[in-house]
This record gives sequence, structure tokens and C-alpha cells, in this order.
Amino acid sequence: MKITRITVYHVDLPLEHPYWLSGGRLKFEVLDATLVKIETDAGITGWGEGTPWGHTYVPAHGPGIRAGIETMAPFVLGLDPRHVLDVERAMDLALPGHLYAKSPIDMACWDIAGQAADLPIADLMGGGSRTPRPIASSVGAKDIEETRAVIDRYRARGYVAHSVKIGGDTTRDIARIRDVENLRHDGEIVLYDVNRGWTRQQALRVMSACEDLKVMFEQPCESLDDIAAIAGKHASPVSVDESLVTLQDATRIARDGLAEIFGIKLNRVGGLTKAARMRDVALAHGIDMFVMATGGSVLADTEALHLAATIPDANCHAVWACQDMLTVDIAGGRGPRNIDGHLHLPETPGLGVQPDEDRLGDPAAVYT
Repeated sequence: MKITRITVYHVDLPLEHPYWLSGGRLKFEVLDATLVKIETDAGITGWGEGTPWGHTYVPAHGPGIRAGIETMAPFVLGLDPRHVLDVERAMDLALPGHLYAKSPIDMACWDIAGQAADLPIADLMGGGSRTPRPIASSVGAKDIEETRAVIDRYRARGYVAHSVKIGGDTTRDIARIRDVENLRHDGEIVLYDVNRGWTRQQALRVMSACEDLKVMFEQPCESLDDIAAIAGKHASPVSVDESLVTLQDATRIARDGLAEIFGIKLNRVGGLTKAARMRDVALAHGIDMFVMATGGSVLADTEALHLAATIPDANCHAVWACQDMLTVDIAGGRGPRNIDGHLHLPETPGLGVQPDEDRLGDPAAVYT
């Protein structure tokens, strides 16, 4: 089997509500999505998606994905997509770094490999738990009243897991955390995501003030060095996501005991092939996981769900899915959808969902 054609689409995905990153630092209203269709000489077609969370969140942006695919396409055409390691090495040779640009190609190759084997991707990867995974909301509010309103909106949709964005104002952060914890329902999972929004002293101030609550904090500081500097000065569980980009990051976090949780964002780390190695590092060191799409449609959410299904149930807290935040649906209701706040693994071979091509517009590029 050989890759014969790569078609690239650019699609705007408007958000239902304007989204403020932690502390109101950045506002997002539309996501820039790149959809990739890979065709083969065996008649099997695979789909991938790369949707960074805006252009200003981390070093990843939609135009960069499309430029990266243009650079990598000549190296990928003619390869067997079932040999995901060969495709990975070809992309790494063609374009060092730029992991976010490689993720949609990797995803489409896994889709093809699963279809060829007549297995869902999770089963092909050796996992395949059918336990429904809780969907984590993303609560990008700025004050107590807005936070309550957004959480209630997600609760009405059945959500039992929430990622509450904090950071920027320590007094406000402490008040919001205590308010959420005071109103938290039994069995709810809450992660307080700082998105790198605190300095070292700000992190220690808030984490110490909330130590009695025993809550989880995600990416409290800008870098792993910052997180390491305060690690012995607080008792709160820490999740790392923005600073978890490469396998080297994962091994450092595990070796130095910098976090109790990995937040694996598939587009950021380069796709399923690279994310699976981080999963194994986490499991080998007793580190739990959240699995997340960086943003995007049901395709990106489904990819995250497949990886989550390869993690033992006890070690996977939740998946983050973006589809309920969007005003457009490029897949016509197909694929894993919210059922009582959970996503269920599809039984269809491969990824288990594909977009309606007539919703994508004209291709941005075609490579043969």
C-alpha cells in the first residue's frame, strides 16, 4: 500500500461563546482548522486534523500546519501509511521540530492502518477500553459569577469534569477556586488550569492558600524550570501540559518528580505515535493522565479518545473535547458525541469518523 495523494483543507471553526484564556490574557472566537485527506493505491482513505488553540497560545498556528505539510508531502508520498514509524521518521527528517504540523498526517495514517486491519485505532494500538471517558469542559471565565454560569451550562449537558482557567490575579484566583470547591458536586473532577499564568511567587501564594482543598493545578508556571523551582515548597498535585511537548520533556518530568499528571495534547506533541511513548513513560512512573485535543472538530476529539482508551481506566482522568464549543459540525453528527458527559469509543475500523467533504470548501492544496 502506498500514499498517492494528500489533500489539505482550511476550515474556520467559530466558537459558540468568546473564550478568554486564563486571567483574560487572550481572547479566542474562531479556530483555524486544517483537515488532511490521505488517499492510497489500495482505495483506503484516511483523515487527520490539526487545530491549534488560536495563533497566540503556544508556538503553533494553522498556516504553519499547512506550510509544514507542503514541506513534508514529497517525503511522505509513496510511503506505506500503515508503517507509522516510517512516516514519522520521514516527517522528522523533512522538517525537524514543528510537531503540530505532523500530527494530522500521523492521524490520517493511523486511520488508514486501522481500516486496513479492520480494527479501531485504539485496538490496533493494543488498548481499546470501552469504559466511557468523562469529557472535561473548558471554563474560560474571568470572575466568580461567569465561572458559575459556564460550569452550570456544562453541567446541564451532563459534564462531570471541568478544566477551570485561572491565573493573572492571585486574589481573584483564590476566591474563584474556593467558590468552585464550595459548589462542587459529588464525583466531579476539577482541574485548575493556569496556562502558565503565574510567576513562581504567585504560584506559591495561591497553592499555599488552597492547600487545604487538595486540588489539582495544571501548568502553574511558564516552564519546567519554574515548576521545578517551587516543587518542594507546596503540597498540591501538579499537571503539566504546555511544557509537555517532547519525549525528553516527559522523561525529565518523570525523573525529577515535577508532576503527578500528564496533560497530553495530541496536536502539540505530534500525534498518536509520539503521544503513545509519553503515555508509557507516565504509566512506568505512576503518573496519571488527561488526554486532550488542542482544539478542533469531532475528528480531533475522536483521536484523543482513542489514545485515552489505551490507558488503564484508573490512570485516565478525562478527555478534553472541543466539539460542544463550536457552532459548526463538519461531520453531520457522526462520531463520538456527548452522552451524559462522556464519550464512547467507536467500533468502526480506523478513526471511526470522517468529515462531509462538501462542508470543507475547496482544497487549500493537493499533493501527488
